[in-house]
Order: sequence, then structure tokens, then C-alpha cells
Amino acid sequence: MEAMRDQEAVRRASYDFWLILATVVVLFAISAISIGAMFAFKWAAVDQMAPAMKAAYMERMNRIVAPFVVVLVVLLGICIPKRLLPVRWLNRFAAFLLVLAAIATAWQGVRLGLFVVVAISFVLQLVVLVMALAGSRRLYFIHAGYWLRVGSSLLHLGLVLFLLDLFLFRLPTVHLALFWCTTLTTVTGMICCFWSSAVAGAVRRLSLRRKGNGAY
Repeated sequence: MEAMRDQEAVRRASYDFWLILATVVVLFAISAISIGAMFAFKWAAVDQMAPAMKAAYMERMNRIVAPFVVVLVVLLGICIPKRLLPVRWLNRFAAFLLVLAAIATAWQGVRLGLFVVVAISFVLQLVVLVMALAGSRRLYFIHAGYWLRVGSSLLHLGLVLFLLDLFLFRLPTVHLALFWCTTLTTVTGMICCFWSSAVAGAVRRLSLRRKGNGAY
């Protein structure tokens, strides 16, 4: 049993490494395209062109960056369930997610395909957050600290909410709610991750204070 757990840990570490590497490569490509597009915009004086030419330039840049954004969303969809599933099931889930996204894309276009991936990621990340708050030991985390797990779950949820906001920003009420939820989860997640010891100490002192008040 111990050997099986060690083998699972090695596989998971390798899986995490390749996911992180792929994410870094994709983010680097998106950053390079964005910076290059900015310099090209200035060099070609696109801002002085006719509106139709500006729109054509923006559409061309969107087409160039779109595949990388698609890959980034898919990587996010794969990254989140790794907290819930053993490694042997992650590839199967990734294949299922890609097939589902492909069906949605063939039906209504790339936008719906990506939205399906983000929506599924949102539901799964909510499950991860609830389990982390409950202190579940069935989640797969590198670090064992309670507040580190909660903080990591909140940060991932903030990222998913941000992506959802990109899809739904045309709905003013929904956009505003998602914006503030994204801000709250991201800031709280960073506090829990970067100052986990201070948060644990503050919660412990508050609990002791409440118990002391209850004794009277």
C-alpha cells in the first residue's frame, strides 16, 4: 500500500510538472504575441488608419492569439480536476472534456466550446473549495496546511470566475457580480496562501476568545 502511494505521488509530481510547463509556455506565447502586437500597432500607426482597417488589424491579432487562449482554457480544465481525481483518471477526463468542447464547438462555435470547459471547471472548483473548507483529506495538494489548501482553492476559483466574466461581460448585472466575486476570492486566496501562519494564528486566537467569553 505504501509503495502504491509513493508511485502515485511520483506520477502526480510528473503530471504537475508537465502541466505547469505547458501553462508557462502558453502564457509566454500569449505575452509575446501581445507585446509584439503592441509594437506593431505603434510602428504601423494603426491608430491613424480608417476604422475598418483598425477592426481588421484587431481581428487578425485575435485570430493569431485564439489558439493559445483555447489551449490555456483547456489546461485550466485539466488542472482543476487533478485535485479530485487520481492520475490514471486525469487523462480520461481530459479526453472527455476535449470531446465535449469539440461537440459544443461544432454545434455553436468556439465560444460555446470554451464556455463549456470554463463552466465545468467552475463547478469542479466549487466542489474543491467546499471540500478544502471541510478539511477533506481526499484532495490532492502538494502542501498539507489547511489555509494553504483553502487559499489555493480560492485563487483557482478567482481565475475561473475571471474567465466566466470574460464570457458574460455583456450582461451588466452578472458582470458586476462576477467582478466583485473574482476580486474577493482572489484577494482572500492570496492572504490565505501568503500569510497562512498569520491567518491560522488569528483564527486560533478568535476561537480561544470566544470560548473564554462562553465560559462566563
